[in-house]
Amino acid sequence: MKISTRFSDSIHILAFINIYAGKIPLTSNNIASSIETSPVVVRRLMSRLRKAGLLNTVHGAAEPRLAKAADQISLYDVFLATEGEKHLFTIDKKTNPDCIVGGNIQQTLTAYYHEAEIAAEAKLAQTSLQDVINTILVHQARKEATQRKEVSNND
Repeated sequence: MKISTRFSDSIHILAFINIYAGKIPLTSNNIASSIETSPVVVRRLMSRLRKAGLLNTVHGAAEPRLAKAADQISLYDVFLATEGEKHLFTIDKKTNPDCIVGGNIQQTLTAYYHEAEIAAEAKLAQTSLQDVINTILVHQARKEATQRKEVSNND
C-alpha cells in the first residue's frame, strides 16, 4: 500500500512559496523540481490549498502567495485541505472473524487509533507553517556554516 505524500508535499509547496517569494519565479515547474514531482501534481495540490483559503493564485501568473500569514496557518489546516476528513490510520476490515486476533483486532485498534489521531491532530493544530519555515531556515544555516567550515579547513 502506497502512503500518500500530499500532506507533506503541500507543506513543502507553502514553505517554498514563502521562502522564495520575490526571489525566483514561483512556477509549478520550479516548485515541482524542489519536491521532485510533476508540475501537474503541484498544480493539483495548489488548487486544493487555494480552495481551502490557504493560498492565493492568479491564473497564468507565477505569483502564488499565502492567503494568511505563515504563523496563522496550522499544519492541521494544511492536512484538512489536502486530505480532508481522512483518518490518519486505517484498520483492515477484512480479517478472519473465527480467529481470536482477527475477530477482535478491529474493535481493539479503533480505540487506540482514535486516541493517537486526537493527539496528532492537536499537535498539528499547534504547529504553524511558520514553525516549519523557521526550522527549515535553521537547518539551512547549519548546512551553510558546515560548508564554510569545510572550505576554510581545506584552504
